[in-house]
Amino acid sequence: METVTGREKENQSSIKEFLLLGFPGNQDVQISLCVVFTVTYILTVTGNITIIALVGSHSHLQTPMYFFLSNLSFLEVWYTTACVPKAIAIFLGKSRTIPFASCILQMYFIFSLGCTEFFLLTVMAYDRYLAICYPLHYSTIMNNTKSSLLALVCWVAGFLVISVPASIIGSLSFCESYVINHFYCGIDSLIVLSCSDTLVLQWVAFIIAIIVILLSFLITLVSYICIISTIVKIPSAQGSQKAFSTCSAHFTMVIMWYGSHIFLYVKYSKENALEINKIVNTLNIIITPLLNPFIYTLRNKEVKEALWKVLKGTGSWF
Repeated sequence: METVTGREKENQSSIKEFLLLGFPGNQDVQISLCVVFTVTYILTVTGNITIIALVGSHSHLQTPMYFFLSNLSFLEVWYTTACVPKAIAIFLGKSRTIPFASCILQMYFIFSLGCTEFFLLTVMAYDRYLAICYPLHYSTIMNNTKSSLLALVCWVAGFLVISVPASIIGSLSFCESYVINHFYCGIDSLIVLSCSDTLVLQWVAFIIAIIVILLSFLITLVSYICIISTIVKIPSAQGSQKAFSTCSAHFTMVIMWYGSHIFLYVKYSKENALEINKIVNTLNIIITPLLNPFIYTLRNKEVKEALWKVLKGTGSWF
């Protein structure tokens, strides 16, 4: 009995790294995925850095709305960087393994940045609510100091909330199985692999999902209900169209982001449908961050004008 126990402890302590499977398929499939992820990653980083540069270099864009947008773009760059380069290496067959500490760190950054994005989208919805429903008092209510403070709270809260499940995962035991059926380290994948009792971790993850996802979604939804009710009361068709155009891009991102995450995480059990989760996670990791700069640029007149001036040579990045 002592021998078995010692062997189990040895197996638990011998897991120094995990093997990331990525997506199934032959070499052609892996190369195709590599090309898609690489091109998407380059476009995502370029597009989001472009937004940051435009907001920073044009004084008329240095308002709370664009300040939050540049924060979101900065977040998207690091959100994809935390996952996509490793996924590309997996598709190339270069490095499918990831050390235990690196796996926990990757999980922490991906989920912390994800939580921060929920908070930022909520603050952006609140900002649009103030701008449209209280236009005369907007500059007083939402000044540069308050917008900076709100952004700081989003970042701090996002990284703090994930520190709880990350510390729990760090104390779990992992036995003989070290294969993660995913292209990055996620909470659900680590729950499946652990031979420890994960009941506390599952409850913590579920409660965080309820608070972060559903509560922020509720605040965002209420903000948009108020916005829509105000827009329909605007007598001028041009005025209502301008107000709707200001919010439609943000609302598109909200629907995509919240819809996919509610499907993934607002559930108690994390052990089912990992293949489906990989596909939905692909939407969150590479598609949504890619669409962010293009949706905001194409739907926003001020950003388009600033970009057009730079492209024509009549404006500058700095």
